[in-house]
Order: sequence, then structure tokens, then C-alpha cells
Amino acid sequence: MPLASIPSPSQGVWYLGIIPIRAYALCIVLGVIVAVWLSERRWRARGGQKGTIVDIAVPAVIFGLIGGRLYHVITDWQTYFGSRAIKEPIQALYIWEGGLGIWGAISLGALGVWWYVRRRGISMGAVADTVAPGIAFAQAIGRWGNWFNQELYGSPTTLPWGLEIDANHGGEPGVLYHPTFLYESLWDVALGFALLFAGRRFALHHGRLFALYVAGYTLGRFWIEGLRIDPVGGVDHAVTLLGLRLNQWTSIVVFVAALAYFWLARNRDGAEVVLSADQSGEAAGTPEDGDSEADVSAADRSEEDGSEDERQAEDDTPDDTPDGATSEPASETEPSKAPEKDASSATEDAATDASESEVAAEASDSDGEVVTKEKNPR
Repeated sequence: MPLASIPSPSQGVWYLGIIPIRAYALCIVLGVIVAVWLSERRWRARGGQKGTIVDIAVPAVIFGLIGGRLYHVITDWQTYFGSRAIKEPIQALYIWEGGLGIWGAISLGALGVWWYVRRRGISMGAVADTVAPGIAFAQAIGRWGNWFNQELYGSPTTLPWGLEIDANHGGEPGVLYHPTFLYESLWDVALGFALLFAGRRFALHHGRLFALYVAGYTLGRFWIEGLRIDPVGGVDHAVTLLGLRLNQWTSIVVFVAALAYFWLARNRDGAEVVLSADQSGEAAGTPEDGDSEADVSAADRSEEDGSEDERQAEDDTPDDTPDGATSEPASETEPSKAPEKDASSATEDAATDASESEVAAEASDSDGEVVTKEKNPR
């Protein structure tokens, strides 16, 4: 018996009353939370709006869980169907019992993201590059759910970090196995940090950072998958082709596709949309969207100044109303005396004008000297 080993948990389910708390589900949920938190920070740093990644995560997680389970059931169908099945067909829906294929989760999850960004008019490449490191860290956390379920283990080993597997999960007494779940978890952590560094150091846009994540993950998954002996794709054995497990062949195909995209997209330099049309409108400059109080006050003062100028212009306009006349209509209830006053004023004005004319005629002679004439001398 080796002196050191990694024990497997005795149970992976706890009950809160009648509610089962499953470690496998908790690891997946914790991974999703970390991925969303990190991706949200990275999206905001790119100029995107807060909450966008949270909205994207909803269809991504739903589609991802469905896709992951479908891939597992399709590639391991003999476990649930056929004469050699060791589980009931209905158990194909019991996602909490474990069994999620990463290839199906990524593929269908990406479809959910594409559906969302297409509706909002956001760049798919920008979103993919943003979430790539977070996905790697989420996978690192989620793999610990395999530890609780005593699955995803490798061939026998004498290394001090060998994993104990009980007989109910295919282990033999006194034999330790490669903890391939741990290898993949550590690989994913290293990959996540490598992606963060590459994203800061190099200009990897238009989905190239995500392609780098896919290539890095499949590279690690290929050699880790080669250590596994737990049945995948069959009841008591794994499906193989030309000496390689099915997941190894999948890793090869996806790895080549990721490298091809990484190379073909190297010259893409167009702008990537991180704000949808409605989000761009909200950020265009309304007071409630970030305008400072000083800007609002300045606008108010400008409007007030304009109103004051209009009032001043009205005051400076010459008044064409004759002296003594009123611009307001006479009251209907009181008789107006304006005509009588106007007539009297007109008579007095006429007499005054006549007197002034007579004085002007007598005031000067041809030499410009003032001559005084007396009327009706006595």
C-alpha cells in the first residue's frame, strides 16, 4: 500500500431537509459564477455595458447544459439503452448524477451566445475573446465535481498523488489511479492565466483568443484522455478507433480547426461592436446617463440667457401706439370716455399749432432780426 494517496469522498450528496445538495452541481455553479464575474470585468474594460455578460450567461448555460448532456448520452448510449444497459432510460435526464460532454456544452452553449448577440447586434468575436479565460477557470472548478462522483480517473499508478477509487465505481482494493480530473483542472488553471497574459500582450481580436483557448484545451485534453481507463462510450469500456479513444479523435479535429481559424483570422482588423444600438443611444449623453451637473446647469443658463435676450429685444422694439392712446381695449362694462378726451385734445392741439405758426411768421424778417409787432394798438 502506498504511503500517500488522494482519497475519494465518501459521498457527493448532502440533504437539507428533503432537498439534496449535490457537490457535482455546486462545482458547476461555482465555475459559472467565477466565469461570469471575470468575463463581466473584462467586458467592461473593453467598453461594454455592465450586465451584458450576465444576460449572455443565461442562454449560454441553458444551451450548454443541454448540449453537454446530449453529447454524453449519445457517446455513452449503451449505459441507458439496449440489453446491456446498467441504468434506466429515464436516468439519461438525471444531469445531477454526472455526465456532461465538454464538446457538446461548448458547441450548444456557443449557439446560445450567438443567438443573443445576433439579436443585440454585438460582435460574436468580441464576446468569445472576452469569455475565453473565464471558461477555462470554470472548467477547472467544475472538474472537482468528478472527484466527488469518483469518475474521470486514469490508469493505475504508484505515484504519491494516486487516487483511491472504491469498488462501486470500478476501483480495486489497494490500487491507486491517475487523478486525471486533477490533471485537467490544473491544466485549465494554467491555460486561463496564459490566456489572460496573451490577451494583454498581443492583439488577439475577432475570436482569435477564443481559438487559442480551444487549441490549448484540446492539446491538454488529448494527453490526459490517453491516461483514462474509466468507461466512456460503453458500459465496461471506452469506444476506441485505431487505438485512440473517441474524445482523443475529437480533440485532434477541434485542435486543427482552432489553429486554422487562428491563422486565417490574423489579418482581420475591423471594428468590433461591444455596444448594441439601444445601449449606444443610452450612452449618447442624456443627463441621467452620466452628464455632469455642471453641464446640465450650463445648458439651463444658456436657455435662460436666450429667453432674456428675447425679452430685451421685445423691450427695444419701438412702440407705434400714439401718445394718449391705450393698447388695451376698453372695458365692456364701463362706458369709454376716450372719444371725448380725444376730441378736446385735438381742439387744443389745433389752437396751439395756429398760435405757434403766427408767432413763427412774425418772429423773423429778411435780415434775420427779430421784429416785434403790436396788434390792435390803442
